[in-house]
Amino acid sequence: MVDHILEQRVVIGRPRPEVFAFLADPHRASRLLPPWIRVRLQSGGGTAMGAGAVLDYRVTCLGMSFAWRAFVREFDPPFRFLDVQLRGPFARWEHRHRFLTAGEATLMEDRLVYRLPLGLAGRAAHAAVLGRLMTAAWRHRTRRIGELVGPVSSPEA
Repeated sequence: MVDHILEQRVVIGRPRPEVFAFLADPHRASRLLPPWIRVRLQSGGGTAMGAGAVLDYRVTCLGMSFAWRAFVREFDPPFRFLDVQLRGPFARWEHRHRFLTAGEATLMEDRLVYRLPLGLAGRAAHAAVLGRLMTAAWRHRTRRIGELVGPVSSPEA
């Protein structure tokens, strides 16, 4: 079993409560993803977001469609939230978002831990294609946050 990790730390030029509210809204997931991934929230978005929320999505990626059920394990506005996959294509999926004040801006720490199913075949698929697609989707998400929420920069800048 091999876990893959994507991490980033970026400064977003908006106050923490605004950044948190935007990224914690499950209806906005589709606006952050690249064109080859389509996401439609099917249920769970009508109630207030919080710990214990269950969100059902229909995801289409590269022509393959599947159900995705996410569970919000932690929710502490405007500081952090963690969503995990209950049902979907991954053997493991945990996406932690942390938000810290950085002057007038927000330092966002983002960490995704995922594992593919199918053992050796899953590892081979990750090495051949899926790893690059995940990294490209992660970068696209960061660019879209910059376009939709506020300017994004490196914390070292």
